[in-house]
Amino acid sequence: MTSDPKIIVALDYATTEAASALVARLDPQLCKLKVGKELFTAAGPAWVEHLVGQGYGVFLDLKFHDIPHTVAQACKAAAALGVWMVNVHALGGRAMMSAAREAIDATPNRPKLIAVTVLTSMGANDLADLGISEAPQQLVRRLAGLAHSCHLDGVVCSAQEAAVLRQEQGPDFCLVTPGIRPASAAKDDQNRVMTPAEALRAGSNYLVIGRPITQAPDPLQALQAIRQEIATIGDSK
Repeated sequence: MTSDPKIIVALDYATTEAASALVARLDPQLCKLKVGKELFTAAGPAWVEHLVGQGYGVFLDLKFHDIPHTVAQACKAAAALGVWMVNVHALGGRAMMSAAREAIDATPNRPKLIAVTVLTSMGANDLADLGISEAPQQLVRRLAGLAHSCHLDGVVCSAQEAAVLRQEQGPDFCLVTPGIRPASAAKDDQNRVMTPAEALRAGSNYLVIGRPITQAPDPLQALQAIRQEIATIGDSK
């Protein structure tokens, strides 16, 4: 790829037909694509290779979490698909993350390897059910530090966590931020909304954006509008 787009479009679809219709209206020079569990289960590895063959950087968002050997082999298989980025779950622990990183490092076309810390759907009560008394934000910071010490490339984090993680983990640690709303989008009933420009200023490297692009009347136009919004910030990162 000749460029490094900061926007990752989330292909949150149940079928390849729906996802392909959206992909056909985008441009691999303007965005990357995220394939998650639902679409990967429906479409399979061959479809991921198809996206890579079209020139897209693909973030394979499967959050591997298993014994170290199994996760290492899964990461190796993901790398063989030619994906740009793959992730594991940091709660798998040091041995698992280290095994994943060693497997990735041994591949000829090494993808970025990042970790999910605490799912955004989980609050303090959910963690307490698991016997974890630490506040979600503190656990995110601790797991991000663990991922960094295992030499992973970065983590998925909320925009609200980006600034402190950037300060704690340094300039080279990759922060991938989901849940971004463009400045032009309605906030609806959400109070803690961060725009793409704000997220990049806070320290995010890549922005995962779904519905503001995928449900727009003209997805390419919506993508270009967001790119324009972040142009002076994104191009400097």
